[in-house]
Amino acid sequence: MTFATPPASGGWRDLRPGTRVVVRRRLAPAGPLVSDGGAAHRWTDLTGHVVEVSDAGLRLRTDPLPGRGEPQEVDVAAADIEAAKPIPPRPVRRSGPPR
Repeated sequence: MTFATPPASGGWRDLRPGTRVVVRRRLAPAGPLVSDGGAAHRWTDLTGHVVEVSDAGLRLRTDPLPGRGEPQEVDVAAADIEAAKPIPPRPVRRSGPPR
């Protein structure tokens, strides 16, 4: 399978505006861990299109499912990015009678 956007070899800093991506980001600590007393981190994934890449992080325009809200611009700080990778465009749903 071939995608229009090649994978980013150098990480999230090599992503280009307009590329559809999934970004795993760190959320605020969830509380102390029993084992080492450190803070537990929670993670969430964002799917969207890259608006801007800078040393500070990424700005994304979210890609909500149709009928599930409006796109929003979200800033993701560089320190909160665990992973980011290009993904293919959303599949087009075809409506009409089944064949």
